[in-house]
Amino acid sequence: MDNDHINAASNPEKWQKLSPIAVLYFIASGIKVAANNAIYLLPAVAISYSTVQENPQIWLPIVVGVLCLIGISSWLQYAFYSFRLINETVEIRSGVFSKTHVDLPFARIQNVTIEIPLYYRLTDTCCLQLDTAGSTKQEAKIVALPVDFAEKLKKSILNKVQTENDSSQGKIANQQATHEQSPLNNENEEILNQRSVKDLILHGITNNRVWIIIGALAPFYDDVAGYLASIAQQLGFDYQHFFDIQSQAVWQLGLAFLSLILLATFSVTLLSVLGSIVLFYDYKLAKTTDRYIRRSGLLTKQEVSMKRSRLQVIALKQDWLDVLLGRINLELKQNSSGGQNSNELQADTNKILVPSVTQQEAESIVKDALPNNKLYETGFHSISKRFILRQVLWLIPFNLLVSAITFSNSGIFGILLTQLVSGLIIFLIYCRWKRWGYADDEEYIYIRKGLFGVDFYSFPKYKVQQTQFIQSRMMRRHNLATISIVMASGALTIPFINQLDGKRLLGSSLFTVSELNRSWM
Repeated sequence: MDNDHINAASNPEKWQKLSPIAVLYFIASGIKVAANNAIYLLPAVAISYSTVQENPQIWLPIVVGVLCLIGISSWLQYAFYSFRLINETVEIRSGVFSKTHVDLPFARIQNVTIEIPLYYRLTDTCCLQLDTAGSTKQEAKIVALPVDFAEKLKKSILNKVQTENDSSQGKIANQQATHEQSPLNNENEEILNQRSVKDLILHGITNNRVWIIIGALAPFYDDVAGYLASIAQQLGFDYQHFFDIQSQAVWQLGLAFLSLILLATFSVTLLSVLGSIVLFYDYKLAKTTDRYIRRSGLLTKQEVSMKRSRLQVIALKQDWLDVLLGRINLELKQNSSGGQNSNELQADTNKILVPSVTQQEAESIVKDALPNNKLYETGFHSISKRFILRQVLWLIPFNLLVSAITFSNSGIFGILLTQLVSGLIIFLIYCRWKRWGYADDEEYIYIRKGLFGVDFYSFPKYKVQQTQFIQSRMMRRHNLATISIVMASGALTIPFINQLDGKRLLGSSLFTVSELNRSWM
């Protein structure tokens, strides 16, 4: 442990500089930002690719310039960053040209996340991320802290939050008892769920997100194909003869294309599996008296905690392949901080994901998180079949327009093809309607939806923050309505519900909120 680490741990009330190893974090962040922004340059790169290919030396000064810029920026961020802990408050000064001063009291902090990137493993340091309720972005992040010091700081913050909550509810706070209940005290933790490598492989197979990368590489398909073709020729494989329709039988040609598709699918799935293992390796979901804690990560060790009282919604999601394999992706959602992270390989502190659990495991976690929940016992009511009619009415004018265009170009074959596509769309609309369902009891509301897969949502009525009752003239004529229930984690909608059921659900929720007068936090 260097002198900076010693000063931070022994005298945290004075302004502290980060350890020099923090530069590695800023460099990694700079590279990540550059990679994320590089996608916007793909059209320009695609247009000028032939020029760059003829003059590859052009890349050298560009790459060197970008790396130098990242290096200088990272050093400046490190040099102008300082923090201190005073009066149960985290204060952070940062910024080179635009100065930022963050003043974050312990009592406002909702989540404390500890990350240990691969490049911090040898120095026994970590990153401490602090988030607050209702924020639209990450509030504070202190990097290159000693792991022991970060653990103690996390314990102090969570104890302070617990004490504030107990005080606001009229309870007598016992500091020693609170200390013993800290989520960092592993002796009092109970492991709810663990994921094996086999489970993570299934999660990678059933939740493939690599198609986004493949789409981004579309401008370079021709060059990639040419490169692969040259490699095939060097290996003595005559791909032109292999895919020649004149020299190959139809069944052989079909088999060749099928093999190619299977190979591509296998490659994409393999990347997805690797991503799943990197993110969720050594996954453990634990609980203490007042918190859920998720620990996982192969390259970057990550620990995310969630206060149990802040749990808003439980979501059980199954893609079509999850349905076949009997697996469920379970999400424990708390209040949203302004936007959901669509990239599964990045941290999302607004929820805890338990990947690829069995139905029995999912039921056990649901029962623990939401006592008296009857998600697996309740019967769902269907929404009105007029949901199908409305979607089909929107489809008819497009069908007529496309049919006219295809008939003028391809005759009767064009019309038949158009009707076939329209029939497929109508079938998908029917599947969508079939999945929709809703139910409730005295404590909870349950929602089901999906297409080929199926998602279930369950939440306590007293957590409802806002309701909407939406009804068009046509819906009013048929006694139908669409209701929207707004939670701290986001809105959930049930379309084409019987208006009496809709009013009953909303009225029951609002009555429960006013009667119990319980905090959603």
